[in-house]
Amino acid sequence: MIQGELGCTAPHAHYAHQLILAPAAPVTIELDGQLCTARHLFIPALQCHAILDAPGPLFTLYAEPLTIDAQALQHSLLGVELTLPALAEALRHCPRRIVQDRRIEKALAALDRQLTGKVSASALAAHAHLSLSQLERLFSGQLGLPVRRLVLWRRLRLAMGLVLAGQAVTEAAHGAGFADSAHFSRTLKVLFGVTARQALQQLELRLLD
Repeated sequence: MIQGELGCTAPHAHYAHQLILAPAAPVTIELDGQLCTARHLFIPALQCHAILDAPGPLFTLYAEPLTIDAQALQHSLLGVELTLPALAEALRHCPRRIVQDRRIEKALAALDRQLTGKVSASALAAHAHLSLSQLERLFSGQLGLPVRRLVLWRRLRLAMGLVLAGQAVTEAAHGAGFADSAHFSRTLKVLFGVTARQALQQLELRLLD
């Protein structure tokens, strides 16, 4: 969850539903080639979008579709006071989805254990008792991402958590398995359309489970 003046972003797409709440003034985004202007904007996961005009402070909430349903996210925030504590509390009470496929659950657990170093897709497949091609089909079909892109997403999430815990950007990047801070910053730009400086210096972030 983010609070602050985000400003404009480059076109990007990420593995999270995004909800923009703008108490000060309407925000204009481009979503799949269409312009949308409103105080409350919902962007489904993996949809390409760009923020074109955000004239005042806003709240931006992100939720992985693997854990939170889009409708449940929007319903949980209806009528909630637009403050960080109130929004965080509402998100904590939002119903979580349960991974039904044990093979995916095992592969994701193995992935998270390997994030600080090199992630082997073959090793993930072995943990889930699958062939590599079966794992790729399972991730793409049920999670919507191939293994490599999901690894990058998980690395970015881990790095952001380490930064919020007080680590320097370079230390956090290495701790999440990025080659260096530049690799971390490039990934942040691709997935969120902003630089590391924008994300970490101009905004207040809160990472929730």
